[in-house]
Amino acid sequence: MADSQRSTFLDIGIVARPHGIDGELKVQLAPEYIEALGRVKRVYLDGSPDAKRIQSFRVHQNAALLKLEGVDTRNDAEALRGMRVSIKVKELPRLGEGEYYTHDLIGLRVIDELGQDLGKLTEVLSTGSNDVYVIKPAVGKELLLPAIESVVRKIDLEAQVVSVIVPQGLRD
Repeated sequence: MADSQRSTFLDIGIVARPHGIDGELKVQLAPEYIEALGRVKRVYLDGSPDAKRIQSFRVHQNAALLKLEGVDTRNDAEALRGMRVSIKVKELPRLGEGEYYTHDLIGLRVIDELGQDLGKLTEVLSTGSNDVYVIKPAVGKELLLPAIESVVRKIDLEAQVVSVIVPQGLRD
């Protein structure tokens, strides 16, 4: 996707394979985007500006099953295998207070309770019990911080900063 489209479109998944014989697609996506995909009316494949209208959507075994307009056979669906599935960012459902989409967090600067710059948040790992933020400093080893209330004190999207308290034993 071109840089100018990055702020408009968000890659949320990938077409894993056809599902059945009627053109339905199995789409692997992060759990946070399942609800979003269920609310939008169209998707974009592999960065194409041409929308594909969603005819039906359902969740099956931790994946989304999509039926898109114009994809009517297993062969049609097979031709889309491996394509990125994107939606318009403005169509994402609003989250509650203190909730964030992963794409909003990536690239934020992380500072500790003393104001020391720890690096950039480069990845969010889902572990089941809580997420883990991967912090990449300018120099040195990555820092892995649990995304829990006692560690992550404030997320300021406007200032592009995450304020944290690094637990004893996690610092070098």
